[in-house]
Amino acid sequence: EQAIRPSTTFRKVTGGFRSNWGADFHASVRSVLNTGKAPGHVCFPIHPSRHRRGTLDPNRLSSYHNSAMSTMSENLAATEAWVFDLDNTLYCATSNLFGQIDIRMKSYIAEFLELEPEEAFKVQKRYFREYGTTLRGLMDRHEINPREFLDHVHDIDIDVVPPNPALDRALANLPGRKIIFTNADVRHAERVMNRLGVEHHFEAIFDIVACDYVPKPEPVVYQALVNRFDIDPEKTVMVEDMARNLKPAADIGMTTVWVRTDTDWGQESSEGDHVHHVVDDLSSWLTDISAIP
Repeated sequence: EQAIRPSTTFRKVTGGFRSNWGADFHASVRSVLNTGKAPGHVCFPIHPSRHRRGTLDPNRLSSYHNSAMSTMSENLAATEAWVFDLDNTLYCATSNLFGQIDIRMKSYIAEFLELEPEEAFKVQKRYFREYGTTLRGLMDRHEINPREFLDHVHDIDIDVVPPNPALDRALANLPGRKIIFTNADVRHAERVMNRLGVEHHFEAIFDIVACDYVPKPEPVVYQALVNRFDIDPEKTVMVEDMARNLKPAADIGMTTVWVRTDTDWGQESSEGDHVHHVVDDLSSWLTDISAIP
């Protein structure tokens, strides 16, 4: 089972996809999802219990896969903009870069509020749940200096994130505008993008400062993104590791892609119909959908 861990899941949304190419693509790949895919591009079957090993024709599956991916590639011509989250989305969460940020947040709160580390950690997580980001909670409740906080928490070792040539190639082949939409700041985003080797693919970074420190998933910042960059939500795809952050995007018409995570906060609301596609490896998925002529 581990050897064939799926890289991609496509979901049907109740009432239909919120974008035309999503609806068309689902119709094309439904049979693939119910049957399986060629090795290297394994999908979760909709009804796993109906399938048995050794009963599938690889040539038939390969034909299904190529046809479905070709259809998706054609439909991507209608996608004018790609909006990507940053942390645990562009790079794999297993690097635990955000673990360093977590520790820095806790130390800042402990010093600023004169708390023991355990109490500081509780405050950190409570504000995150209640305000969308720990920073927003600290600003509203304690009037901290946001620039000082961001500089402190992002003073981390970025080398734990390896360069990603595969992601670089996939983004180069992906049609449409590309924008970073992050609850972090520009400095942190630039460091991560430079480390990955993908910074040249993105026209802009829409960060927490540009949002006046109002974080995702507040709906107002999604509309601000649309207005700032003059994008059509119906022709936009948003990619994010926190499923709850995809709901406002879906609500205004974007197609959504959840980069699956093991974290509780990442999985929150992941079963909702605002999640249109689910992927385990962003680089592989983007490579698949951009490689078919």
